[in-house]
Amino acid sequence: MHFINRSIKNIKVPIIFSAIILALVLYALRGFTADLAESTNHAVFGPGDNKEGYESADYQTNSLDLQQRIGKEARLIDFVSSPPLGLPPVPVPADNPVTTKKIQLGRKLFFDRRLSINDTFSCAICHIPEQGFANNEIKTAVGVEGRTVKRNTPTVFNSAYLEKIFHDGRESTLEQQVWSPLLARNEMANPSIGYVINKIMAIREYDNLFEGAFEGRGPTMETIGMALASYQRTLNAANSPFDLWYYGKDEDAVSEQVKRGFKVFAGKGSCSVCHQIQEGFALFSDDQLHNTGVGFEDSMGVEPETTRVQLAPGVYTELDTSVIKSVSRPRENDLGLYEVTEDPNDRWKYRTPSLRNVALTAPYMHNGSLLTLRDVIEFYNQGGIPNELLSPLIRPLNLTDTEIDDLAAFLKSLTGGNVSILVEDAFAAPIGDISADDPNWAHENKLEF
Repeated sequence: MHFINRSIKNIKVPIIFSAIILALVLYALRGFTADLAESTNHAVFGPGDNKEGYESADYQTNSLDLQQRIGKEARLIDFVSSPPLGLPPVPVPADNPVTTKKIQLGRKLFFDRRLSINDTFSCAICHIPEQGFANNEIKTAVGVEGRTVKRNTPTVFNSAYLEKIFHDGRESTLEQQVWSPLLARNEMANPSIGYVINKIMAIREYDNLFEGAFEGRGPTMETIGMALASYQRTLNAANSPFDLWYYGKDEDAVSEQVKRGFKVFAGKGSCSVCHQIQEGFALFSDDQLHNTGVGFEDSMGVEPETTRVQLAPGVYTELDTSVIKSVSRPRENDLGLYEVTEDPNDRWKYRTPSLRNVALTAPYMHNGSLLTLRDVIEFYNQGGIPNELLSPLIRPLNLTDTEIDDLAAFLKSLTGGNVSILVEDAFAAPIGDISADDPNWAHENKLEF
């Protein structure tokens, strides 16, 4: 924050505007607190320092004591061998069968900050367990040293079922996927595969862990990917109120509003065309990529005249967008699937996300531009954003306010009944923090470069 304070000090404006200037800078860093579902259990889900009601004169803090988040280790392998109600059998590669040792090793790697260039950033810093293994507090991800990432952090829940990974679908297996954030300069920023391998080999905590999990094989590009993938393959969250009602035939599992919302979802709303439901299970995704217009609008620089800016929790103001742009870093253009295929017809196509646990994973869309479930429903209700490549599946829905409310209630019913188990297990995971004995970029001769 030093550079922010220095910038404000050098600007000759009345002190009353300092808060506004600070808010603008924070906006440029894409910081905000997203709305969470009303049903959210803040002891397990959401930011630990929730500021709901902060603007009220009688506000009392409900911040959580981090020491109370001790967690409880779970038998994660059970969620692979017996996935929760509503999910199909978990696809497991023949060359990487899931074992308890691999899961434990992958879990350790997932929470280890030493796997970044400067020992500060782990996978879990973007994929925050209590925030749906996503990030509720920023529109687009922020990597090492505050480096901006142009896309929203997707949830890791149920990633075992993905055939296309990342918003643009550029990877096909979890084993391959893990290397992209490890090497991306605006994420974990490691300079090479060998750098990561050598660093892990030099950390004593990993002595014999790879060999024990992979029949004598040490850390390699392949085994590191396999271990991380094995942990992610366990994060299967279902057995939701919807599942208990729809698949478990328990009529009392959901409200009448949720049942009406499901009718809208499968009928007038046409949501199930892309967010598919099968006879015995539901992944709520067709695993395809579509142009809804969000990417087009962003790419074309279409912006409102004013933008709502949060000055403090619960305190907002409308500012000219031109003022915000004057203190913001220029946005990187994002063409979606086109960046993979370079086919002009693939511009602004992004993967259909699953709707499971969607109430926990705000903000929404590939760029985090929609903050609430109602925002998302209203976006589709208007028919997306017109453009020459808009998916033919996108059209105005003409939903009433009641139907929108019912549909939102249905979406909130998709939160898995075992989410708290997965989150509490994550709280129990070891955190890889640097010690004087570890190879460190700041320790003289420790990395031997």
